Amino acid sequence: MTALPPEKLRPRCDPSSLPFRTTDELPDHSDLIGQDRALEAIRLSAEVTHRDFNLFVLGPSGTGRHAAIEEVLKAQSGQRPLPVDWVYVNNFDAPHKPRALSLPPGHAPRLRAAMQDLVNDLARDLPAVFESDEYQTQRRAIDQEYAEKQEGAMSDFADAARAEGVALLRTPMGFMLTALKDGEVLKTEDFGKLPEKEQDEIEEKIARLQEDLADVLRQAPRLERAHAKRIEQLNAETAARTVSSRIEEFDPTLRAIKAVSDYVLEVEQDIIAHADLFLQAVAQGGDGGFPGPLRKFHEDPAFDRYVVNVMVSHSGKDGKGAPVETEHTPTLDRLVGRIEHVSQMGSLVTNFTMIKPGALHRANGGFLMLEARALLSEPFAWDALKQCLKTRSINITSLAERLSMMSTTSLEPDPIPLDLRIVLIGDRMLHALLVMLDPDFGDLFKIQADFEESVPRGDRETDALYARLIGAYSRREGLPAITAAGVARIIDEAARRAEDNTRLSLRLGQIGDLVKEAAHYAKARGAARIEAEDIDHACEAQDRRAGRIKDRMQEAIGRGTVLIDTQGAQIGQINGLSVIGLGNYSFGRPSRITARVRMGAGKLVDIEREVELGGPLHSKGVMILSGYLTSRYALDVPFSLHASLVFEQSYGGIDGDSASSAELYALLSALSEAPLEQGLAVTGSVNQAGEVQAIGGVNEKIEGFFETCRARGLTGTQGVLIPKANVEHLMLNDDVVAAAREGKFRVIPVSTIDEGISLLTGIDAGTRDGTGKFPKGSINARVEARLRGFAETRRDFLRRKTDGGDAE
Repeated sequence: MTALPPEKLRPRCDPSSLPFRTTDELPDHSDLIGQDRALEAIRLSAEVTHRDFNLFVLGPSGTGRHAAIEEVLKAQSGQRPLPVDWVYVNNFDAPHKPRALSLPPGHAPRLRAAMQDLVNDLARDLPAVFESDEYQTQRRAIDQEYAEKQEGAMSDFADAARAEGVALLRTPMGFMLTALKDGEVLKTEDFGKLPEKEQDEIEEKIARLQEDLADVLRQAPRLERAHAKRIEQLNAETAARTVSSRIEEFDPTLRAIKAVSDYVLEVEQDIIAHADLFLQAVAQGGDGGFPGPLRKFHEDPAFDRYVVNVMVSHSGKDGKGAPVETEHTPTLDRLVGRIEHVSQMGSLVTNFTMIKPGALHRANGGFLMLEARALLSEPFAWDALKQCLKTRSINITSLAERLSMMSTTSLEPDPIPLDLRIVLIGDRMLHALLVMLDPDFGDLFKIQADFEESVPRGDRETDALYARLIGAYSRREGLPAITAAGVARIIDEAARRAEDNTRLSLRLGQIGDLVKEAAHYAKARGAARIEAEDIDHACEAQDRRAGRIKDRMQEAIGRGTVLIDTQGAQIGQINGLSVIGLGNYSFGRPSRITARVRMGAGKLVDIEREVELGGPLHSKGVMILSGYLTSRYALDVPFSLHASLVFEQSYGGIDGDSASSAELYALLSALSEAPLEQGLAVTGSVNQAGEVQAIGGVNEKIEGFFETCRARGLTGTQGVLIPKANVEHLMLNDDVVAAAREGKFRVIPVSTIDEGISLLTGIDAGTRDGTGKFPKGSINARVEARLRGFAETRRDFLRRKTDGGDAE
């Protein structure tokens, strides 16, 4: 196989193929490209009216998911009517169960202001009415009437007692009765001088009158109660006239709403029953620094019972426009609302005015976007959201109440009906876990919008559309225009980041960051436009900032700390290539792989797996090697090989099967005793049929080995064997392409193990002829002969052991 030509190593976008000189000439293009499938799903979720068609948006970050969702939802929200307003008001019959009232859009603040005006007006009017001459005259008349009744009863009793010769005296201890003699109170010593019969008569008379006095005194509380009722009746009638008169002035538009009309009627009755609240608040509060007409009585806590707690209110032109909300911190309280408490006398108390709305209240009637990972990480938030979606209502429950951590005054507010569309944004793994582990997820989130990571490349139309997207981004961010050459360089970088020269990356966040950094370098050199050299500078700077670990590893190879040969030939030794990922940055690293063989019982030892450093995919690759050997060579004899494979100087975990072809080459070299060219590194997986399969990270792997070879001096014989299927993934950096153009480095595609082993050893692999034999001297013939020899040696050994009497 021949090496790939330089133009295959990095297919470039030709600036002359772009129909502009700078992006200033391009019209804006705000729509995403290549995301038709995802946008269709978003529109369906936004437009469908049936419940539970909530949306889960999955895909990698940086693909423009948030912007696309917001654009679609805002376009759809403009066609929807404004949602109703919601308020909480006092439940005068059961204060711990506040009532939720639904109002037409924009009416909630009006109701709150109307109630504030009502309280302020009555706080001024009621005291004035109760201080008026009319009220005071009526009050005095009632007081005088009952005073006369009380005094009249006592006077009648006193007259009746005097007629019987007994006087009624008022003392500090109460009333007492005593005998009269000739109109004068009979003294004690004089009473004792009276005949015994007369004394008995007087005592009997006083005892009888004492009972009559007790009857008169018992009538006094009844008179007091009747007096109090008359006063209460007077107060209620007086307050009723004032309150009813003021209620008649209440906003007629609001009174036309039945819920408001019923509530105002309850308020009227409660104010009449609690008119003393207004009198006490005015008497105790003074003027608060303001003249009476300016004082805001509604701010007094005494009037909290008449507050209108606005949970959510909407207003907009033409009565249209559903809310589009995003909650970045979806805790339980911020999602469904909360009930706050205040400390009073060492206890926590609350009332309906301390109910606070959550994101569900604000988005009700529209759309709510949430980050799935943030939502699932908050205690009880996911369960609360599901419960609200199932019941189609918002029921406010605090976290402390859920955990039974607090025993204090709490509320049971009316649930508010819920009608909205939830949009969860997360990655594919999270979506798969929810589908698998949460049985409710599929019922509540029936639509998924899967964002693509790349878009097909290869025609001028796609490149031009991508250029328009870049131009629109630079204008939106206030960046300088980009020349056609600069855009072509960005397109090349987008293909590299897509790891496919036939596609362009749609991780627009990364591309945008690259353009911003290039704009900085353009400004630093005093240029008015972003050129290709600025994009190059930004790419190199990003690589340098993230490349400390890569440089230290290359340094270790250069100093001989890590053993890597780039020249000569060795038996059973080959340079494999791996990729190390550190966050968003990855780089290639060569590793020496060695194989050792001998006669055995058909065991292929993967040392990495034996010491538990090899992952399952790596172990699978090694087991495939065993299948390849046992199915291809010496089929008529037992498989009698004992082989060991190892990644030399590997001190961490290894996974993936991209080195399985390199391991097989090392095994074939060890079996055939044919040296492998050390200037050629290998990557690619293999199947049991000997076909070399595509792998990931091909660009980083090639560049990693190239840097090792360049540091030691390029000889022109060095290069990398890659799977043929990976040719379309090549977007190598300019240094590798330049070396290939000068004939100093090669990238060679192979499709089978036979092709690769022939290149690595310089010896033909060989294919079986009509008799089923490999050509003499070929690699496959030497491998088969070696395996057959192992089988015969093992047979002879077992025969000798048996003849010697040792059956084991």
